[in-house]
Amino acid sequence: MKYDFDKIINRRNTNSLKWDVGDNELPMWVADMDFPVAEPIMAAIQKKLQVGALGYSIIPAAWNESYMSWWRTRHNFLIQPEWLVFTTGVLPAISSAVRKLTTPAEKVLIQTPVYNNFFNSIINNGRQVVECPLQYDGRNYSMDFEQLEEGLSDPQVSLMILCNPQNPSGHLWSSCELFKVGELCAKHNVTVIADEIHCDLTDPGKDYVPFASVSDACRDISITCMAPTKTFNIAGVNSAAVMVPNEFLRHKMWRQLNTDEVAEPNIIAMEATIAAFNQGAEWLDQLREYIYENKRICREFLQEKIPEIYLVPSEATYLLWLDCSKFCDNSVELMEYIRRDSGLYLSEGAEFGQAGIQFLRMNIACPKAVLLDGLARLEKSINSYITSK
Repeated sequence: MKYDFDKIINRRNTNSLKWDVGDNELPMWVADMDFPVAEPIMAAIQKKLQVGALGYSIIPAAWNESYMSWWRTRHNFLIQPEWLVFTTGVLPAISSAVRKLTTPAEKVLIQTPVYNNFFNSIINNGRQVVECPLQYDGRNYSMDFEQLEEGLSDPQVSLMILCNPQNPSGHLWSSCELFKVGELCAKHNVTVIADEIHCDLTDPGKDYVPFASVSDACRDISITCMAPTKTFNIAGVNSAAVMVPNEFLRHKMWRQLNTDEVAEPNIIAMEATIAAFNQGAEWLDQLREYIYENKRICREFLQEKIPEIYLVPSEATYLLWLDCSKFCDNSVELMEYIRRDSGLYLSEGAEFGQAGIQFLRMNIACPKAVLLDGLARLEKSINSYITSK
């Protein structure tokens, strides 16, 4: 089947977090795609709803099997069924892990710039953030292992949240890099939460490496958060899993997720997840090609029309990380200016830590007509912003 990703869906006035904006505004901020959901997923949801009752759901063996089959086929990683624990979302799971695996005022290490809600999961639970900035050479990102070990060696650091693939840069960590992370964390008795929610959204021909697959150390000290929601554009379904090979850690997570009441599925979570992993491969492969083409369009547009912005090379996700350091010292001010000037709504890089203060993040998971509109607005606003300085 050939899927139509050029189709424009009108999501205004639908209680959409992304699209609850002004009439002239174009939201390209939150990680929410504007594409129709794959037909097998919609069919599974509709079949469930046709039962006519909206009662409690259970977690069938087919749910575990769908995860196991997908990771075996797509990522060459063998998951055992007992390693999986259902949860309503990756962020609830991360917050539960922070509460269970650390004590108040202890420290949690993150590598910045990184997904802004990591900060919330740490601070809102009374823990302290330790920022370990990634190395940025003006072109690409890499890990600073000397600084990472310095941070992990602090006896108050008992947890690290790893973003794999990296959000917002779209960087894919190699087996070697992940191996080093595992060795350092094991050495300093630090547990790793691996957020791998974007793992299937790699460029064609590119593969992500599951953290837990790299070594015995990585497997034994880690809790991997995974979900079909970003991959298949079903974030509103609230369906995810934690994959924990270590029995001791798994029991802790199972206990905390149940204590926090985020371990029970809604009426369509099981059907949507099973259909996505069992029947969504064709849709996903076409989606990856479409997003890759959108990236090419953006790269060429920026080089030709807005050379002041440097597009950090991306191998995963549909989020672009825009380096505006040539003309901007404050991405919050820049984001607000662009939104006032042209209606284009982007994410300010400052949300992702101090290392992102001169960056913007742009979501390009949209039909090409919408993308071109967004790029035209960006060109207008950046030219105006630079002129006003």
